[in-house]
Amino acid sequence: MSALLDFYAKHSRLIDQIGVNAILALSLSVSLQAGQLALAQAAFMGIAAYVSAILALNAHWPLPATILTAAIVSSVVAALLAYPVRGLRGVFLAIATIGFGEIVRVIANNLAITGGAEGLSGIPNDATTPVIYGSLAIVAAALFVLSRTKFALAVALVREDEHAARGVGVDVGAIRTYSLALGGAIAGLAGALYAHASFFITPADFGFAEMEKILVWCVVGGVTSPAGAVLGATTLSILPEAIRFLADYREIFNGIILLGVILFAPGGLASLWRRRAVRP
Repeated sequence: MSALLDFYAKHSRLIDQIGVNAILALSLSVSLQAGQLALAQAAFMGIAAYVSAILALNAHWPLPATILTAAIVSSVVAALLAYPVRGLRGVFLAIATIGFGEIVRVIANNLAITGGAEGLSGIPNDATTPVIYGSLAIVAAALFVLSRTKFALAVALVREDEHAARGVGVDVGAIRTYSLALGGAIAGLAGALYAHASFFITPADFGFAEMEKILVWCVVGGVTSPAGAVLGATTLSILPEAIRFLADYREIFNGIILLGVILFAPGGLASLWRRRAVRP
């Protein structure tokens, strides 16, 4: 027991970050399952992080209220973003949503209420490990239940063939809007937890580099697999610490792993599990 407590004391920050990263990966997975390469999760995360931090610092709201409000705000922003970009597909959608993320970052850099480029400090550190992993469990359970509904079937049909989806009466625009809004809410949850687990946030925490990491987690784990997204986020959160001895060569090693997954397991790590499951 003492060994476990010592391990937690040494790695508590990493353990908490893995939980937050897993929630972020699930948020992008929701959009990818609908066939949307919408890369605004870091922006939704940042919006929620600042909303939650400002409410905690200025209004002294308790953690549950700040998390709920932050998730709702980021979900509404995501739904509003869905309307101007609903006609875009593929790389055009990716570029548009990356642009939105940069707009959010620049605004946060220039607002007094966000602390500008210096960020916000003194955020209450009340997002504990049980809170983070309890939130992850709730999100995973909710997505599992949702995967058993007609909505999930409509999402899969939209991803595979929009014309066929329209032919059977599926409102493609609504499915895309709902998916982006749901992903925004989950990313907002992750952002609020991140703010309350980090003491300090800056606009740089929610830039393109963060969005790139979230996308890589999903690609490595499995683009359309929620379980794969969690696996990818967990693996690539632990890996930099496990190979810290490589110093400046760590990024090269990460790149080799990503290239290997794309070449030998294009369906992600989740596809390896599925292959073993169907093997006689």
